[in-house]
Amino acid sequence: MLKRILSLSMLAKTTTLLMLTSMLIFCTSANQTDYNQIIEIEENELWYGAAVNEGEKMPFEKGYKANLNGNAYGNQASPLLISNKGRYIWSEAPFAFEFREKHIVISENSEPIHLEKNGNTLKEGYLGASGKYFPPKNKLPEMLLFTSPQYNTWIELIYNQNQKDILDYAHQIIDNGFPPGVLMIDDNWAPYYGRFEFRKDRFPDAKAMVDELHSLGFKVMIWICPFIRPDSEEARFLMKNKWVLMDNMGNIDLSWDKATKPAIVEWWNGFSMVMDFTNPEALGWFQEQLDFMMLEYGIDGFKLDAGDPEYYTHNVLSYKNVTSNEHARLWGELGLKYPLNEYRAMWKMGNEPLVERLRDKHHTWEDLQLLIPHITTAGLLGYSYSCPDMIGGGDYSSFIDVDSDKLDPKLIVRSAQCHALMPMMQFSVAPWRILDDVHFRAVKKAVELRQKFVPEIVKLAEESAKTGLPIVSNMEFMFPDQGFGDCKDQFMLGQNFLVAPIITTEDSREVRLPEGNWVDANGDIIEGGQTLSFDVPLDQLLWFRKL
Repeated sequence: MLKRILSLSMLAKTTTLLMLTSMLIFCTSANQTDYNQIIEIEENELWYGAAVNEGEKMPFEKGYKANLNGNAYGNQASPLLISNKGRYIWSEAPFAFEFREKHIVISENSEPIHLEKNGNTLKEGYLGASGKYFPPKNKLPEMLLFTSPQYNTWIELIYNQNQKDILDYAHQIIDNGFPPGVLMIDDNWAPYYGRFEFRKDRFPDAKAMVDELHSLGFKVMIWICPFIRPDSEEARFLMKNKWVLMDNMGNIDLSWDKATKPAIVEWWNGFSMVMDFTNPEALGWFQEQLDFMMLEYGIDGFKLDAGDPEYYTHNVLSYKNVTSNEHARLWGELGLKYPLNEYRAMWKMGNEPLVERLRDKHHTWEDLQLLIPHITTAGLLGYSYSCPDMIGGGDYSSFIDVDSDKLDPKLIVRSAQCHALMPMMQFSVAPWRILDDVHFRAVKKAVELRQKFVPEIVKLAEESAKTGLPIVSNMEFMFPDQGFGDCKDQFMLGQNFLVAPIITTEDSREVRLPEGNWVDANGDIIEGGQTLSFDVPLDQLLWFRKL
């Protein structure tokens, strides 16, 4: 085993050691976490990957650093970096990395780091990594998630989820001319975390509610999390069986079988016990609760929130000794049983039939501008079945105690347009409640445009399940070496449709057309290989088809 430490100063002095850097990455064993691995950046090489929520910072520049150990950056992540030269870096475990002047320095890895090459482009590099480390499964999530808009009750009701208002929301969707789709009942439908039944004070007849939603054409999801209220009947039962994470009480030498107290983890809704999905019996119990909700009430699927690595902290003990990132991945595996699923946090589950939602965005133009670099990064990590958060923003702090006249109606419209030709489209705040007629009609027009593209989106989803290719991708992915490496305001739907939404307060924008001929929405042919300016009316989305 080669055990040689290379410093940047040594690299600067000799080309021989530059060659050895590539050798080092294959010779690092699990206990050599203090040895930096140094990878030379090639001329004009651009790097992407690792964390979806860092997408706007790609391609990575000098000074950027990240540590994936216990951190998925609030969204999906994977131990993968890919370059526009076809090279990729992979490990089975998380690692830290830093971009310096001409090198990538990798550290804190507990598994070998693999530097490999497939072709000479970003797309070829992705296909090489995907084919070897997270191959496509030829399986898809529930197709209704693609074929119709989704509707989430979060922004309208926040923690006041209740039968009457949910049914009112559903009827308003239909009455205002929107097609039915998946309806997601968000947090606080249960008496407490760990109790799998609808609370009677807010849902006097939950089965009848679900039946009515089904009669309207909806499929119904409910929000769930891996947390358990510590002073509950369920907590006592789970603790008796040690099906929750245990606390090492500050003793790093304490083994799981000797632990006597449950770990109490702080999350955004308080302090809870956490399910231990390394234990098959704990997993079985949890699945029984979900299956009960489907059988008892007719629930069709689940929005599986939380599961972030940081909730599996260093002081916890589990049935099997795994990393915090692996705990997050096991939360993802749970969803494979349920075709109708949605996740926000994920680790190393590329090309699985799981729906991945972007992290909650604020009701701001700045956050709207994050949708494209984030969702295209998701595709680069194999998370192709992705949803760009909620139209107008999904962070409730932007809406709570805010009058509708203080919201930006244009932002709602441009957000809907940005969603329209992405893999999925999700509403939460009710546009008919907050918009005047002009802006409301513009939103409906975006939905109508999407419905025309549904056959294309379905075809791309089916192809992705077979090939691993993302449904939407950044421009560099499809058009290498044409100067699109840092393009973050337009994207490709499949190989043939360029989408350029308005994501600023202006009603005009420039579009960088790749080489070749393109057809705009009016049928006019435009020669590519140039940058053009377009005025974009409020009710229009710019898109182009490649001839």
